Amino acid sequence: MFKHDKNLLEMVRVERPNPQYAVMLQEQLGGPQGELKAGLQYVSQSFRIKDPEIRDLFLDIAAEEFSHMEMVATAVNLLNGHDIDMQGTQPSGNIEANVLTGLAPYLTNGSGVPFTAAYVNVTGDLAADILSNIAAEQRAKVVYEYLHRQINDQHVRQMIDFLLNREEAHNTLFRQAFQKIQDSGSNRDWGVDQDARLYFDLSPGTNHFHVNSPQAPSFQNPDYTHQ
Repeated sequence: MFKHDKNLLEMVRVERPNPQYAVMLQEQLGGPQGELKAGLQYVSQSFRIKDPEIRDLFLDIAAEEFSHMEMVATAVNLLNGHDIDMQGTQPSGNIEANVLTGLAPYLTNGSGVPFTAAYVNVTGDLAADILSNIAAEQRAKVVYEYLHRQINDQHVRQMIDFLLNREEAHNTLFRQAFQKIQDSGSNRDWGVDQDARLYFDLSPGTNHFHVNSPQAPSFQNPDYTHQ
């Protein structure tokens, strides 16, 4: 069950309408690294999780991702302005917003491609799903960093700062969960076959890598990395 709080997770404001930037920000609304994808992915993965603590973590983060989606949609709406600009006095921004949705935020990426469930990754294997989520949070942070560089609006920058820092928090939490499930699922029996110890050196020059003693993926506990 989800409960809606009328307050946004963080205040969202803009200095002035900017329809062209609204198109770019829409990438994080309906794109493959966006908030809707993240929320749906974590909810979908949670149904097969037996560990109650990790299942709660997935659902807590998923609920927050939907609140991020609400923030991004609010910002897109404000950046689109209040009236369709038929005279062309400013860049028109998203075509669908002008001719289809009446400037309401639309579930597409920055190029106008509609959201698809194909963005959502679910394997039923907890180790694989957590690694996928760690990568998803990292990719989302990169997109927000790109977006931050391309806007001077201080209010929008403040919102993006908040969101990319939340991506870091989620990344940290998923890594903690990954440490909790070592030697389970697809992490079991890692590197027991000789084929797992072979490196095919197909590039001329010095080889700087080897798999003589392959280890399953692991992370240093994020709580202690800077102590």
